Amino acid sequence: MLEQNVVNISQVTQRVSDSESHKQFLALQSTFMSQVTKTYEWRIEQLSQLQKMTEDNKALIEQALFADLGKCKTEAWLTEAGFLISDIKDTKKRLKKWMKPQKRPMPMLAQPGASYVKAEPLGTVLIIGAWNYPFQLTLAPLVAAIAAGNCAIVKPSELAPAISSLIAELLPKYLDQSAFAVVEGAKDETTELLTFPFDKIFYTGGEQVGKIVMAAAAKHLTPVTLELGGKSPCVIDGKTNLEVAARRIVWGKMMNLGQTCVAPDYVLIEKEYQDKFIDILVKTYKEQYGECHKDNKDIGRIINRRHAERLASYIEGQEVVFGGEVDLDNRFVQPTIIKNPSLDSIIMNEEIFGPLLPVLALDNKHQLIDFVRQRPKPLAAYVFTEDKAFEQAFVDQVSSGSLCINDTSIFMASHDLPFGGVGTSGMGAYHGKAGFDTFSHSKAVMHRSYKLDASIRYAPFSKFKLSILKLIN
Repeated sequence: MLEQNVVNISQVTQRVSDSESHKQFLALQSTFMSQVTKTYEWRIEQLSQLQKMTEDNKALIEQALFADLGKCKTEAWLTEAGFLISDIKDTKKRLKKWMKPQKRPMPMLAQPGASYVKAEPLGTVLIIGAWNYPFQLTLAPLVAAIAAGNCAIVKPSELAPAISSLIAELLPKYLDQSAFAVVEGAKDETTELLTFPFDKIFYTGGEQVGKIVMAAAAKHLTPVTLELGGKSPCVIDGKTNLEVAARRIVWGKMMNLGQTCVAPDYVLIEKEYQDKFIDILVKTYKEQYGECHKDNKDIGRIINRRHAERLASYIEGQEVVFGGEVDLDNRFVQPTIIKNPSLDSIIMNEEIFGPLLPVLALDNKHQLIDFVRQRPKPLAAYVFTEDKAFEQAFVDQVSSGSLCINDTSIFMASHDLPFGGVGTSGMGAYHGKAGFDTFSHSKAVMHRSYKLDASIRYAPFSKFKLSILKLIN
């Protein structure tokens, strides 16, 4: 029966493609087999070159981000180029420690000897980037893959064509071309890549495509990391500092015009405080962005007309208390506050991914927690409170990829916190050591000495041997 199964497996092996992408994949596999990527020196050199690429081309990166998303220079630096440089510097600083084998204790029966865990690279990996932070979300996973000693094919998002083209142009000029490749394109190109037997697939994007990626990976038993999204709730205790809460919520919501996987998706607050908080929100928007008109250079653009139309449809029929302007030709959607949308409405059932902020009211604080718990687990959850008991209840009861207390999105700046989803918001994590671990296999190693060879482990067995084994187990 076993022989028959082997034959069946061999019969369904994928036919080798003659495409350029497959040739690149095979070349990268060959490079990995050469062992060159495993050395500390090679990894540091590639990380340094990626850092140099980003520093040398900051102006080009800013221009491309403005073309794709209308990002101002501050956002382009803070969330894209600067973020990546900081990530690389931190990785280089800690890499030697991460690569060092970790000692483990030895069981008595295996003495004398030594045990340790060695992090080894997975092999040739596929990184599929996202369009909302098209530079950072494509290359930050690559930082982790390089640190772990892998080869990689990078697939930037076709929805951000300026950045995709720039990455395809720059990466081969700075990194080892025998170990890294960029494949541009859309659905067809991605579909072909997913037929290759990668050693890891890292995907950032939506839940629907995430399921496709996971299904394709299953054919080769390829492990996946899925960085997805969801509706990240923002719970407000009405007795907290509402002015500071509003400033931090507006900051998190307006970054990249709301096109952020961890942006506050909706606000929950007790009924008695709702109108007061909405007034503070409106005041805060005006303090930071004036009347939020499209001529404000600090306000970006929606990625394309289709997504702008989608957001416009979310506004229809809602009680808009601030904003609501849409200019489809210029891909502009005005920051908008919506009061008490129906729970059956599309805006409360789909990730918004734009500058629309529903504010819902419930009777009491405990209902706020229950509301969040009854819905799919979000990528991020936020709570604003000075009530320690309520804070602890939120931490203990709400399951989310990340949780931030009294702020939004700022946790992304920490290299020491793993970032990833749970449930439908994703699986796996990265940033800092978590990224190194994501692209590594923790190999258990035990070394035995010949000095002592306990006979109690060998047959013939006896009651005496069994009693000794039970004693030392």
